Amino acid sequence: MQGPIVHDRFARSEWFRDARFGMFLHWGPYSIAGREEWLRSVYRLSKEEYQPYVDGFVPEDFDPEAWADIAERAGMRYAVLTAKHHDGFCLFDSAETTYSTMHNGFGRDVVREFVEAFRRRGIKIGLYYSLLDWHHPDYPAWGDRQHPHRDDEAYRDHEHDFANYVDYLHAQVRELCTNYGDLDLLWFDFSYDDFTGERWRSTELVEMVRSLQPDIVINNRLEASGGSLGSLVTADPTPWAGDFVTAEQLVPIGGIRDDRGEAVPWESCLTMNNHWGHYVGDDAYKSSRMLIRNLVSTVSRGGNMLLNVGPQPSGRIGENEERILGEIGEWLARNGDSIYGAGPAELSKPDWGCYTRRDRDVFAHVFEPPIGPLAITGIDAATIAELRVGGEVVGRADGWLTEAFPDTVFVSFGDDDTSFTYPMPDETDTVVAIRLRSDVVADTESGKGSLQIAH
Repeated sequence: MQGPIVHDRFARSEWFRDARFGMFLHWGPYSIAGREEWLRSVYRLSKEEYQPYVDGFVPEDFDPEAWADIAERAGMRYAVLTAKHHDGFCLFDSAETTYSTMHNGFGRDVVREFVEAFRRRGIKIGLYYSLLDWHHPDYPAWGDRQHPHRDDEAYRDHEHDFANYVDYLHAQVRELCTNYGDLDLLWFDFSYDDFTGERWRSTELVEMVRSLQPDIVINNRLEASGGSLGSLVTADPTPWAGDFVTAEQLVPIGGIRDDRGEAVPWESCLTMNNHWGHYVGDDAYKSSRMLIRNLVSTVSRGGNMLLNVGPQPSGRIGENEERILGEIGEWLARNGDSIYGAGPAELSKPDWGCYTRRDRDVFAHVFEPPIGPLAITGIDAATIAELRVGGEVVGRADGWLTEAFPDTVFVSFGDDDTSFTYPMPDETDTVVAIRLRSDVVADTESGKGSLQIAH
């Protein structure tokens, strides 16, 4: 059950909506500085000032198998690597430039090794490609909102051939779509101001990508930034609208729907601390508890969570990130049925947490411990065939009825007096699995958000 997504144009994203949880990897010369991937822009660094980071990006401990191991243990079903970020430096072997890991002294095609390692684990492959490029001489500099030389007088009269840059962009995307086997996802970043849509020759670009990778899913940033929805949510999407919306550093309330109220595939990309790339001193890591609950909330609203990792300059994933991801993976090993292939339950959000649903199974995710037994709200007792907590059957619907609430099912977390208050079995998120009768339908007309027996 993935929610009411009915348009044929979303059919190719079925695997994406089943996967629900992915790894984002931001890594490049900026990692050497230990500040941020926007380093050149924020500090207005010239190419010469940035070059020591490029020369120093020779990661002695880069091991894509170790990355893939961590992603697999975390329960991640897809991964997206920054093949080229805004600085223009490429982690892949490109005939279009020598500004890459193949020519800076490292001599390795990071993208190829990443693709091969993750593919062996059965993890879907995604590549990030920045539409911006602060290294290319034909990308506009003076007056641009974020170029490192935006207010550098030396660039005021600099002539550039933007059409030549777009040719370069297309050629590199063609390389990525040609040289690495089947790709599952292409993550463009990003459109802004008048650099959007056909400024990138997006119709031609998407047609080329689809011809080379017919089943690939593409995000919506050929026409949108992290805070924009783009035309994908309208009745008349552009040819470059993409297959899913990318929300950044937030989980949209109510998910994302089009202008007819129908669900649209979407993804929330989040950082584990407060930065995308490796950032020295940023120890504000989100707890596994917070991230698990956000993953659950995202799925309950019909979305995916793409959780970022910023590998260290050496190529290693940090201990904090590995630990947190491991804890998420342990929870998913027990409760993955409530996440993978699941989606909105079409129920009102309960006070104690939220619901997800997959086919006949509704999953009550309990974040807050109840006083006394837990009330399973929104689900008529007559619709329930079975209840499980931690894999164990705790009773049928008629086992928890009370005189005061004859249609409400109550679940106790203890074995003695069922009116007592007990600790939740899992303080992060106790999942109660509710198997519905086969003749249950969602009440979509009353606005109450409930499940009932079909008549």
